[in-house]
Formats: sequence, structure tokens, C-alpha cells
Amino acid sequence: MRITDFLDQSGVSYEVTEHQSVFTAQQVAAVEHEPGKYVAKPVIVKTDDKYIMCVLQACCKVDIDALKNQMSAKSVELAHEEEIVKLFADCELGAEPPFGNLYDLPTVIDKALREHDHIMFQGGTHENAIHMSMADYIKLVEPKVLDFSYHAS
Repeated sequence: MRITDFLDQSGVSYEVTEHQSVFTAQQVAAVEHEPGKYVAKPVIVKTDDKYIMCVLQACCKVDIDALKNQMSAKSVELAHEEEIVKLFADCELGAEPPFGNLYDLPTVIDKALREHDHIMFQGGTHENAIHMSMADYIKLVEPKVLDFSYHAS
């Protein structure tokens, strides 16, 4: 299901913008003139052989040890590109929306991103971004809130 179809069916307000092709969440922030702290970056990890979507600010990275401790997991590692392609067949690689629930993935959101009033993210392609309220995002995804990121220098 395309993310916009899901948002339409859910009845939430959102805006889609188009821009030049960009390939990182920080580049999305730049072309959209939005601080990276509002841009959601989904990162797929494998915890004890189970995939999980971690959603964090574009300007941050996943603290694997913090995530491992908070999830009481024996192992946590980043998913490989080949695995991500299979999980998100309807998306361009690297442009996955932060809606793990649409892909049968448990979703966790970093508490630093959760504190904001709105969110922006790629909508499945490298040429568009979706803007919506954080309250609507939380309502639709129901992610678990954890503290698992650090600011990338």
C-alpha cells in the first residue's frame, strides 16, 4: 500500500512536496528547508533475528548498545540492503516511510524525535517528502518510545 493511500484512508492531514532526487535524510532536510531534527529517518535493525524499524532524527545515528539494552535483546545489528529491499518492495531503497506497521514491523521511535510537534519523511521515493503532525503519526503507528540515538558529528 502506498503511504499516501494509507494516510488518506486514515483521514489525517498531511502535505506532499516534490523536490530533486536526494538520498539521505539530511539531504531531504536541506532541500525541504527543514531542520534535520524534524526529519524522520527509518533505520531497520535485526534484533535476535527479528526485524524492527527504528525511527530517529535525520541528524542522529542509532546507538546499538542502548537499543540492545532497552529491548533486552541478545543481539542487534543493522539490516543489510538486500534484506531491506525485500521488506519494502514498494519503495525505492533508502526512501522507506517510517511506518513499520504497514510492513508488519514493530516500530520504535527515539524520544528526541517524539518531542516535536511535526514530522517530515520520504514517502517511498527519493523525490517527495510528506509533512504531518507528530500526534497523527503517533496515533497511526503507535511506536514504542525509547532513547537510542546520538547526534552525528
